[in-house]
Order: sequence, then structure tokens, then C-alpha cells
Amino acid sequence: MDAITNTKASWYREWFNSPYYHHLYFHRDHEEAGEFIDGLLDKLQPSPNAFMLDVACGRGRHSIHLASKGFRVTGIDISEDSIEDAKKSESERLEFFVHDMRLPFRMNYYNYAFNFFTSFGFFRTRREHDNAIRTIAQALKPGGIFVIDYLNAHYIENHLQYKSEFQKDNVNYYITRWLDETHFYKKIVIEDETNLEEPVEYTEKVAKFSLGDFNDMFSFHDLQVQDVYGNYHFEPYHVTDSPRLIIVAKKVK
Repeated sequence: MDAITNTKASWYREWFNSPYYHHLYFHRDHEEAGEFIDGLLDKLQPSPNAFMLDVACGRGRHSIHLASKGFRVTGIDISEDSIEDAKKSESERLEFFVHDMRLPFRMNYYNYAFNFFTSFGFFRTRREHDNAIRTIAQALKPGGIFVIDYLNAHYIENHLQYKSEFQKDNVNYYITRWLDETHFYKKIVIEDETNLEEPVEYTEKVAKFSLGDFNDMFSFHDLQVQDVYGNYHFEPYHVTDSPRLIIVAKKVK
């Protein structure tokens, strides 16, 4: 049986609103997310009551933990379904909005901005990615800090698992990965006999942005790289050996 295919240029709109997206990726529990956030806060040492922006927050896992520490947190995401779910956790210190990161959102308002779990690199053109960085930079106050948690393209190139499959809660996932000079691709075929009459297929496309690429994008918007880490334990970044590219940048104007 042929799969229903979702391969539009804005593939992320359909995929991020799919319940299978969360089912596939967000098996990580809140305790694991909390450990990463706590380690990051130890590095950043934000002042009490700092204002924080979680860009592409999904269902708000990281935002919720940040707010539990006493910070004032705003989460934005393009997925209506994710924000609807996240809003169940709203409080005096925590708010969520459906918003496209390419468009401006509050000027000179936040002390910190975060983009976690490779929630970047999805757009069709470099200009759209520049627009997203501009949104984040403009949302920060002078001296504000931006942290982006991205894949390390050089590491992935050498460790790409081209095919995999697994079953979770009676849902079958068949995954095929490949790459070209500028992007990584992942085709996900989903079989769920309980809820789908036929398989459904999504294809992710993520840009191969390097540390140099981010440095270039940042420099146009007065963001200056301060630190770079290579994993969630905050070990030093190594261009070929580190699985992650976690960049801490400061708004210098």
C-alpha cells in the first residue's frame, strides 16, 4: 500500500502538528530536560526574575522547567497543536503563543533567548533563517544572551545511520536518512493500523549549518559568540567528535 506523502516546502507545519512527531521524538522525560536546563543555568547564572524566550518551544517542556526556577518565561512555536497543549501549563510566570520565528516578536524585552533540540534550519532560504535570527536578536535587550542547541553537521556526516525501524505503542516507524552538500534529510513512514487506513509519510529537511555559518548570521544582528559546547554535559566543542553544537552568544548592542 502506498503511503500518503507530506513533502511540501513548509513540511514542518504539517509534521510538527502531527501527534506522531511528539510520539516519535519526545520520549525524553521531564527529568532529563530538567538536568540539561539546570546545567545550562549553572553556566549562565541568570539573575532572579530574568525574562526568557523559548523559541520553537514545542509543548513547553523546557519552558515549564525554566518557569519552575522562578524566571518569567515566554514560549513561542509555529505548531498550533503544541501551543494548545503547552497552554495547559500557563501561569503568572509562564505564557505561550503561536508564532512564526521569522516574524518580529517583542523588541528589547528578554534577558535570555533559547532554541533547543535542533529547532532551526527548516526554512527554504538563507534569508528566512536570517530573519529568524533577527527576530531573536531584536527580542533581546542589549547584553542579552542567546543559546542555540543544534546538531553538529560534521559529526552527523560521519555517523549517519541511513536506515532504521522500530515499533512504539503498536506504531511502526520506518526511517531513511540521506544527505547532500547543504542538507540532511529524513523520510519517516508511519504505520498505525489502529488510527490510519494507510501508511503516512513525512520528509524532514535540515540545513547543514556550521559554527562558521552561525557566526556569520549572528554578526549581522549584533550577536557575538561567547562559548561553544559539544554535548549536553557542556564539554568543549570539537568539530568532528562532538554530537551537538551548543552556542552561547551575547547581544553586544
